[in-house]
Amino acid sequence: MATENGLKARASARPDVMTYLEGMEAVDSSIMERVLQEAGAYDASRYTGADVRCALDAAERSTGDFAALLSPAAMPFLEDMARRARAETRARFGNSVYLFTPLYIANYCENQCVYCGFNCRNPIKRARLEAPQIEREMKAIAASGLEEILLLTGESRKMSDTAYIGEACKIARKYFRVVGLEVYPMNSGDYAFLRQCGADFVTVFQETYDPRRYAELHPGGRKRIFPYRFNAQERALMGGIRGVGFAALLGLGDFRKDAFAAGIHARLIQRKYPHAEIAFSCPRLRPIVNNDTIVPENVGQAELLQVICACRLFMPFAGITISSRENARFRDHVVGIAATKISAGVDVGIGRRAGESGGDGQFEIDDGRSVREIHDMLLERGLQPVMSEYVYL
Repeated sequence: MATENGLKARASARPDVMTYLEGMEAVDSSIMERVLQEAGAYDASRYTGADVRCALDAAERSTGDFAALLSPAAMPFLEDMARRARAETRARFGNSVYLFTPLYIANYCENQCVYCGFNCRNPIKRARLEAPQIEREMKAIAASGLEEILLLTGESRKMSDTAYIGEACKIARKYFRVVGLEVYPMNSGDYAFLRQCGADFVTVFQETYDPRRYAELHPGGRKRIFPYRFNAQERALMGGIRGVGFAALLGLGDFRKDAFAAGIHARLIQRKYPHAEIAFSCPRLRPIVNNDTIVPENVGQAELLQVICACRLFMPFAGITISSRENARFRDHVVGIAATKISAGVDVGIGRRAGESGGDGQFEIDDGRSVREIHDMLLERGLQPVMSEYVYL
């Protein structure tokens, strides 16, 4: 409790979490206000089994249905939720499951997120791959047969500026059909530049949708500004990025409220930008360096499965990624139910595939299987591994 009180005291002395800094593009949108209002009013304890049954039987599920499916009252219905989620997944995506891998090209960061291994105050080995090293890493990854890559950096505009990320996108285009980004939030003009360089989609973790908790967990750095991060997906779409991903880091706060907010956020963006491809990730907090300052909320595998199934039933056409943060048995189970994308051959360190500089990783993973092992697992489960769904003419 003393540690939590210390976090709150330090956060209160920092700049206002809701006030934009100079140079940050503000989006003229009411989506954030609506999400925060609905999430703030969400009381998961008020839903009953009857509410859950109505939500399961609905032909098209409302936000109220989504709220019921995320509530504790839905836990006795988890098997039924899984069956219906599987049926929705097969109806929309068939047996296809897409494979990809992340490539961390830099771990320098200017933020002080207390739950993250890249925290600028953490004593880790920092590294940044230069263009020749990035290319060698990508060659090694492409040799595994993968055709989709996710590029990641720490949140340092000094060490990983847009030109640097853009060059990485251009190199990636030589080896991969699909290029995703999970980097710091940018202005729409920056996203337009990265789209020209070859980026297809952008994923941003809001971490938690509770502004008070967000302020406690982000005592320093540009990431502290809540609305700038919240509106990143919209700015990406304004810049011409084809698809966007949404996530809360489950365990930082009330995971049911955070999952509810992420779902509403994604649906409102989908309605405003109907051409956009929408995807969810459902990551749980994982062990990191110096991770003794927060106590994660209890999110077990049953609760995580509940969140994943609720997201599938709420937005049947959305992609869902199952992270290598989870163990092999759970991931194998989820791809048969609701996930449409799975990572393979994962290494969260910097430059380890081709023996480059070897900077430290952001967090610990729990499934280190190779691309071949994931590929074979999918076939054994009657699923179709897909390396890429895009054909460029």
